[in-house]
Amino acid sequence: MVIQAKSRWALAGLLLGTGVLYLWGLGASGWANSFYSAAVQAGSQSWKAFFFGASDAAGAITVDKTPASLWPMVLSVRLFGLSSWAILVPQALMGVGAVAMVYASVRRLFSAWAGLLAGAVMALTPVAVLMFRFNNPDALLVLLLTVAGYCVIRAQERGSTRWLVLAGSAIGFAFLAKMLQAFLVLPGFALVYLVTAPVAFWRRVWQSLLAGAALVVSAGWWLLAVALVPASERPYIGGSQSNSVLELALGYNGIGRLNGGDYGGLGNLNQQAGWLRLFDTEAGGQISWLLPAALVLLVAGMWFTRRAPRTDPVRAALWVWGSWLIVTGLVFSLMQGIFHAYYTVALAPAIAALVGMGAAVLWERRAHRLTALVVAGTAGWSYLLLARSADWNPWLGVAVLVAGLGAALAMLFSRRLLAVVVVAVVACLAGPAAYAVDTAASAHTGAIPTAGPSTGGGFGRPAGGGFQRQNGLPGGFQRRDGGGQAPGGRGGMRGGGMGGLLNAGTPAAELTALLKNDAATYTWTAATVGSNNAAAYQLAGGRPVMAVGGFNGTDPAPTLEQFQRYVAEHKIHYFLGTGMGGGRQSAGGSDEAARIAAWVQETFTATTVGGTTVFDLTTQS
Repeated sequence: MVIQAKSRWALAGLLLGTGVLYLWGLGASGWANSFYSAAVQAGSQSWKAFFFGASDAAGAITVDKTPASLWPMVLSVRLFGLSSWAILVPQALMGVGAVAMVYASVRRLFSAWAGLLAGAVMALTPVAVLMFRFNNPDALLVLLLTVAGYCVIRAQERGSTRWLVLAGSAIGFAFLAKMLQAFLVLPGFALVYLVTAPVAFWRRVWQSLLAGAALVVSAGWWLLAVALVPASERPYIGGSQSNSVLELALGYNGIGRLNGGDYGGLGNLNQQAGWLRLFDTEAGGQISWLLPAALVLLVAGMWFTRRAPRTDPVRAALWVWGSWLIVTGLVFSLMQGIFHAYYTVALAPAIAALVGMGAAVLWERRAHRLTALVVAGTAGWSYLLLARSADWNPWLGVAVLVAGLGAALAMLFSRRLLAVVVVAVVACLAGPAAYAVDTAASAHTGAIPTAGPSTGGGFGRPAGGGFQRQNGLPGGFQRRDGGGQAPGGRGGMRGGGMGGLLNAGTPAAELTALLKNDAATYTWTAATVGSNNAAAYQLAGGRPVMAVGGFNGTDPAPTLEQFQRYVAEHKIHYFLGTGMGGGRQSAGGSDEAARIAAWVQETFTATTVGGTTVFDLTTQS
């Protein structure tokens, strides 16, 4: 009883500490990713926008994802009002929940200290700290996949149909958070259950079919609802070229991410693709601190359980998390399409669970030499990762290396193993913990945030974790209006007033006042090319702003003819800026936005308000 009480208090301390890390100073990031914050604002104003995930309350176009990740944030805003905290707190609480699920998964089979170690690794993974303090869809995705992993482990223990169906339901709902990425865990999970569950083979088969049916229902109900609603009565499906959710899932957010195909005009933006991508400068400091240890511990765990029965739950659990890590890691490493380092947060639960379970297996087998090797290797890799930020706390890498190597040597000769293990754990977690604290202490904005200090690698990333593209916009987009963006993805909207493809600026006060004036008379107070540009104006003015062309400015929504009809019906008051390219950048994108921008320029008189080009669509030149 005493041991159980202590473990409960330790778990409470872990979850409390995680909550503090994820919640402290959360409002500093403002709207974080304004693209999603604007959609949350829209959903808080319109239940129709809520259901479809529209970028604006009038329902012109959706975000380029399925909407489930927006729903918790929208409900929070409906309860507490629109603010940075109301948007981001649900994300942070999902992070605490994910840490709890990792702990519970490991604790099912091992002692409390193994679960606590796994939970701590999860909590301190830099990219996890980043994404659970941000409003991208990855927070809900990771939580649901972690729940699914726990459910598969519970199902495997006794061949439980209920737990397996729950796993399928969780993965299906995760699809509604970030589409096909949710299915990367599916092959491994299904295979583990089919091979290891302690029930007859055909029972395993029909149980798996039931879980598959639950997955289809959980993911498909929303797709069916969208298919049944006439296109004229719902927003355009952003990110698609044919107003289709299936095209969005299979093209722009599916095959295009894997093979580099151009779906929607962005083209191939892959960075450092290859077998070592997860260790390179873009992703290494985000996720790879304990990745080598997790892989070694997975192999060691499989070796030590090689003679166990087919139904052995420890080996099955190693397969569950190991298949997650290997399949998802290989896809991330080799995908030729758009890849961003923050995607790797999906690997954090698998790494954390494997570290906790693997360490417990080695401890039980008294494999001190192998444990020492893992500690030494982890400390050495941490030293190399820290050296990539040479001007940031340069003493830390040396301290980690010395402590880690010292602990590894002591494991081979010292009898005071408990004290040595404590030093080893501190040495292995010091690097990611330092990155985690730096991440929590920094504001992050824009579409491509990164954790920790600058390493000089990746997608034009400056210090402080913000985003800045140094040489024009990605995928061939170039400004034609003189607009710019401040370093780090913060700062103003200058020239033509465009916030940028990946960032949204802050419009001048006089422009915001103009947009608010008589705004209730119009369906959209303004229109502009690109969702991030629209998001900035919409969040500032509080009224719907049409994102012409969607996120990239390359969706055929609206068409020129539709836009002209909206103008004739006095549904749009202003057009802001002259475009950010917006033309057909490649075979994958539409040029409707460019045609609309050209027509506006030819038909209406341009004025400048607060440094932004403004066209009054109610008065022709």
